[in-house]
Amino acid sequence: MKKLVSLTAIALLFSAGTALAQVGSGKQAMSTVGDIIVGGGWCGYIIIGLSIASLALAIEHFVTIRRTKIAPPELIDEIEALFEEEEYQDALELCESEPNFLTNMLAAALPKINAGFSAMEKAVEDTSNEESLKLQQKISWISMISNIAPLLGLFGTVLGMIGAFDTITRLGATVTPADLSSGVAVALITTMFGLMVGMPGLFFFFFFKNRVIKLTVELTAIAADLIERFRPQSST
Repeated sequence: MKKLVSLTAIALLFSAGTALAQVGSGKQAMSTVGDIIVGGGWCGYIIIGLSIASLALAIEHFVTIRRTKIAPPELIDEIEALFEEEEYQDALELCESEPNFLTNMLAAALPKINAGFSAMEKAVEDTSNEESLKLQQKISWISMISNIAPLLGLFGTVLGMIGAFDTITRLGATVTPADLSSGVAVALITTMFGLMVGMPGLFFFFFFKNRVIKLTVELTAIAADLIERFRPQSST
C-alpha cells in the first residue's frame, strides 16, 4: 500500500510539470489555444462562458456607469434653468420624463415643496440610497462571476485528480506520466481558467464600485444644491 502511495505521489508530481504540454493520450503537444481549451473539458467551457459574460458586463458598465450617461450635463443645465425661473412643475415633468439617478432624486423631492425643506432633503437622501443600491446590484454580477469561476476551476481540479487516480488504480505499477497527463491537464487548465476569470473580475468589480460611490456623492451633492433654495432663511 505504501509503495502504491509513493508511486502515486511521484507520478502526479512528475506529470503535473508536463500536463499542459500533453493532452488526450499524452503524446500530442498542446500547440494551440484550441488544444488548451479542449483540454479543460466541459468545466473549462463553462468557465470560458463566464469569462465572456464578465467581459460583456464590464464593457456595458464602462458605457452606462458614467457621469455623462447617468446625468447628462445638458439635462442638468436645463433643470437648473427651470429652477432659476421657478418653473418647478416644468422641472418635475422634465425629471419624470428623463429618469436617471439625478432626476429621480429631484422627482422625489419636488412634490414635497409644501411639506418643507426637511421633507425634500430626506426624499433626496432616500432616493440617493435607492439609486446607489440599484447600481451596486448591477455591478454585483461581476463579483458573483469572479467568485464562481475559481470555484469551478477548483471543481475541475478535483475532477482531473479523480481521473488521474482512477488511471493509477486501473494501470497500477505500469502507469506512466503520459497516462496521467490527461487528468492532470484538466486539473491545471481549469484552475488556470478560473484564476484568469476571477482576478480581472475582482478588479473590475472594485473599479466600478468606487465609480458608483463617486457618482453617488457627486450627484447627491448636485441635487442637494438645487433644493438648497427651499431652505428656510433664518431670521436675524
